[in-house]
Amino acid sequence: MITKYFTKVFVRFNPFGKDAKTARMILSAIPPKQRTLGTKLQTELLKDSDSAGPIIKVTFKDKKEMEADPLKMTFQELSNYLDTHSRKLRLNKTIQNS
Repeated sequence: MITKYFTKVFVRFNPFGKDAKTARMILSAIPPKQRTLGTKLQTELLKDSDSAGPIIKVTFKDKKEMEADPLKMTFQELSNYLDTHSRKLRLNKTIQNS
C-alpha cells in the first residue's frame, strides 16, 4: 500500500467485530516515521450498542477523501482501492519533476 501521500487517516471500528482485522491492518501499514512526519491518525472504537457503522476514511495531500467500509472489503481490496489515487499522485509528481 502506498501511504506516502496520506495526510489523515480516520478509522472507526468495533474491536471485536468482523471489521477489526481490516481496520487494524490499515493502521499497521502506515510506517512509524510517516506518523511522526505529518500523517494524522484518528481512531474511534465502537461498542456493540453504537448505531454508527465502521468506516475507513483517508485524506490525501491533494485534499481528496476516500471512504471505505471495512466490513465489505478485505485489506488487499482496500489497499488496491486507495493505491489507485496514490498512483495518480505519484505520476503527477514524476511529471512535475521532469
